[in-house]
Amino acid sequence: MSNKNPKNWGFATRAIHVGQEPDPISGATVPPIHFTSTYTQKSPGNHQGYEYSRSGNPTRENLEKNLASLEKGAAGASFASGSAATASLLHTLSPGDKVVAYADVYGGTFRMLKQVFEPLGLVPVFADDVSPETFSKLVDDKTKLVWLESPTNPMLRCLDIAAIAKIAHAAGARLAVDNTFATPALQLPLELGADYVVHSTTKYIGGHSDVIGGAVITKDAAHMERVAFYQNATGGVPGPMDCYLQQRGIKTLAIRMERHCQNATTVAKHLQRHPKLDAVIYPFLEDHPDHALAKKQMCGGGGMVSMVFSGGGDSAIKFCENLKVFSLAESLGGVESLACHPAIMTHASIPKEIREKRGVTDGLMRLSVGIEDITDLIADLDQAMAKA
Repeated sequence: MSNKNPKNWGFATRAIHVGQEPDPISGATVPPIHFTSTYTQKSPGNHQGYEYSRSGNPTRENLEKNLASLEKGAAGASFASGSAATASLLHTLSPGDKVVAYADVYGGTFRMLKQVFEPLGLVPVFADDVSPETFSKLVDDKTKLVWLESPTNPMLRCLDIAAIAKIAHAAGARLAVDNTFATPALQLPLELGADYVVHSTTKYIGGHSDVIGGAVITKDAAHMERVAFYQNATGGVPGPMDCYLQQRGIKTLAIRMERHCQNATTVAKHLQRHPKLDAVIYPFLEDHPDHALAKKQMCGGGGMVSMVFSGGGDSAIKFCENLKVFSLAESLGGVESLACHPAIMTHASIPKEIREKRGVTDGLMRLSVGIEDITDLIADLDQAMAKA
């Protein structure tokens, strides 16, 4: 390549090449997968940089370099799941520390904050409004972390990352952004002021629904020290094959996200006209409440579309049961299209009264729009809607 500095490469080039240098021994273009639990030492403590694969593995290290490069961060740590990544970041806090999050979060994150870390002394507080003004009222000197998703799961609200970062930093807190839905192909939270980016790499990063993983990327390398300590100490690390599959998925992330955005936009505009729906939610639709902010922070609307059935839960379930191309399944971000009923599936751990207050009603459906032929996706949605 004419330009040897990866920092100056474009996104797609970094996705393909960073952490994927040819093997120096064989010249293999694709680096080997290091299937080993331990490493032979020349004498006690005299090794080649690796001792035990929970603490370090070359395949995992390659993935972490790549993720940090894509998010334009200083360091990255990969995990066995998005939940393991979230847990390790929360472990860096202390009893009595306050965590402020927007109310519409992934059900597993809500469960972790309320049922795992609150009993250990953390104080989770949930904002009911996306406005920076609301966050400024909740963030105080006891707040050590502000946690955002943007777009959120499953209501697809967008939050002003730059404005909330200033509020967090003024109070001495750090900002973490779950960038799973947008991916670094569409949004760079660290450049907007965030301190941490968190991913469920199971989703768009892996991209093929065949691997579970997670990641934390930091703007400041010093902030990675405690995260990496808990990565090693609690052991929630991915195996080398998991790392390889994520790295392979990343290589097509740029082009996949283009198709996801294109298909999702077409699906959202098509569903807007359907008489059986009360609402269609997609950040790049002009009637979305955060449309202007989404266009400012993101270079595409993403692959997720949510919708609310006029007939409530009965209509939503009938719709689910009649899909042919869309699979009814949890998760998202794979090449195949998925449909999810959040109240019963991904967000069932949130108490019903809290869930419904946040808009996660029985009539809500979440679509992960894949990269199939758009005519087939539209036809499938139409036939399932007719039976809803």
